Parts: sequence; structure tokens; C-alpha cells
Amino acid sequence: MSDREICHPRFARLYVRFAAKADEQGAAEHRRELLAGLTGTVVELGAGNGLNFRHYPESVSEVIAIEPEPTLRAQAERAAADAPVPVQVISGIADSIPLGTGTADAAVASLVLCSVPSQERALAELRRALKPGGELRFYEHVLAAEQPKRLLLQALDRSGIWPAVAGGCHPARETASAVERAGFRISSCRTIMFRAGRLEPKIPYILGSATAPEELG
Repeated sequence: MSDREICHPRFARLYVRFAAKADEQGAAEHRRELLAGLTGTVVELGAGNGLNFRHYPESVSEVIAIEPEPTLRAQAERAAADAPVPVQVISGIADSIPLGTGTADAAVASLVLCSVPSQERALAELRRALKPGGELRFYEHVLAAEQPKRLLLQALDRSGIWPAVAGGCHPARETASAVERAGFRISSCRTIMFRAGRLEPKIPYILGSATAPEELG
């Protein structure tokens, strides 16, 4: 395994099935909304098995899709072949995105900022990869505001059990605040109470966009 890979084959196989069911429950509509109107070169962090690819508008000239997990990356490569826009799938990790500074017109973080080791580092890398004033689109599940869901998600996170079985997923992160701390200006952000599976409780997801500073750094 290289330093640009993170292997969770068992979780990856479960994720493929889980993500397909989540799309049936409404996540596919969220993906379409997430990507609507994008243009130019887009970097997608944590592309998973490529479920976003079919939703990119034809105004996108290229998608550079980064996925560190080999099982998911292989499926993403197959999905890229059927995408309506050119998609290049590469190995890479959030802490060190293999992309030049100021390369991308837009960045996409879709159900990935829950599982990166450091949101601060991942968002700093996305900001670096974006052109000045570039756009970040995000779709992430976040910590609930209301009880008892808030306490439950915090307990699952602190126990370490959920991150261990779910590929590093942390269910108690407040991602919108992390986006702002990274220097992005949030232009839109809405909360969706969503149940990804029929037997799961509804938890909050955020879907929105933010703008990088006009100057690099």
C-alpha cells in the first residue's frame, strides 16, 4: 500500500451497497443539486465508487477525482467510463492532494469530510488546489443540534467504535464551521434531515457552496 492509499476493503464493499440504497432514498437528488451549474476543471475529494460522476453537467470540462481506497477507486474508474464529462480517477489522500496550486475552478467534497483525519488539513488542501475565488461545493452529514440525537452521535464518535467500523467516519463533526475556519465564505447552506437507509434515524446533512479567498495563501 502506498502513502496515497487507505485500505478498508470490507467497509468499501459495504459502502457500495449502502450508497446505492441511499441514492434510492433521495441522495441522488442531493448529488444533482450539489453539482448543478459547475464549470471548468473540478477536483472531487473522496470520490468513493463514483456515484457523483453521472450527475456532472456538460459545462464541466474535466473532473479530477481523488480516491485513496483501492476497492472504491476501481469501481470509480468503471463509473468514469460512463460519465457525461471527462473524469480522471487518481489515488490520493486529503492531507496531501496530488494537484498543483490554483489548478481547479471548483472543488467538491461529498460525504468525505466526516472521514478525513483532519478537516482543517483537508480544507486547507482544497483551498490551495482552487484558483483564487474558486468555489467549494459540499454535501456532508453533521452533528445534530437537537437532543437526544446530538448526545447519541457524540457518544458514537467518542467511543471509537463507529469510526473503526465505518471507514473512519466521525458522526459528530460540525463541518460548516470548519469550512468557515478554513477561510471559505459560505454563500449558501441548507440543512436536510435525511434517512440514508430505511431502518436508520434521520440525521442532519448540509448541502451548500462556499467561495475561496481571492488571493492564495
